[in-house]
Amino acid sequence: MLQPPYTAYERLYTYHLDLPELPEIEDPDLIGVWLEDESAILFFHRPKERLIAELCRRTGAGLIYQADLAYDEWEAGREIAPFTVAGLSVAPVWAAQEAEIKLDPSVIFGSGFHPSTRLCLEMLLKYLAAPESKITSALDLGCGTGLLGIAAARRGVAQVVGIDHNPLACKVAQANCRRNGVAKRVTIRQGDLRQGCPDTGGFDLVIANLYQGLMAELFAREAFWQARFHILAGFITPMEEKLLAAVPGSRVRFLERNSRDRWCVWVLANRVRGF
Repeated sequence: MLQPPYTAYERLYTYHLDLPELPEIEDPDLIGVWLEDESAILFFHRPKERLIAELCRRTGAGLIYQADLAYDEWEAGREIAPFTVAGLSVAPVWAAQEAEIKLDPSVIFGSGFHPSTRLCLEMLLKYLAAPESKITSALDLGCGTGLLGIAAARRGVAQVVGIDHNPLACKVAQANCRRNGVAKRVTIRQGDLRQGCPDTGGFDLVIANLYQGLMAELFAREAFWQARFHILAGFITPMEEKLLAAVPGSRVRFLERNSRDRWCVWVLANRVRGF
């Protein structure tokens, strides 16, 4: 996340270590740490070879790789700039112009600059605006920066829960919720969806912007399909056939499909609870 004196991201210095747990790191240039299975990825604003060497010496960790890249390279070359969807304006925190949502994207996915998240946002706003949807609660699986949950709260959803496996994503999402004044309506939780899916029956809407393998696992769990509506994304066109075969057609029906740059989004309704 951005901490003083930094107000924007320019270059990222990343270090991937084979270490499942890290001691607390106090460094003014630290952006954050990803913990993934048996490894950790550290992100800094400036080079930290000496710090990393000392950390490896003290912990016995090994350096798997390191990289120095421009911030827009991390975002797959996409411009990190203000945009508007269905009247909802979103801007990075360093942008001068005003926006309804100001976001610190950090190094977390789900910032709205990638087609997958943008498609989810478009569908979310479309169905929230439909009076017949009557969506008052939402569950965001793989919440990333918290953008979709913040947008839902901004558009009147009373209860939003976001879940992400990445502890840094949870910290970034919580900070973004506070920044945008929705922390009382959006709850962020850290959790591994591979270990189990929460019962979605208490929610009107489930948003899941996840990778194909995890999506297929969730499709096989009855608890995943209890909500009234689902917005599903995170997969490209060639993946659709396999995922489609896993959708329980007796339980849900398709309302809409859209795509951009090969990335797809589906909207489904529960045959009993939807409209």
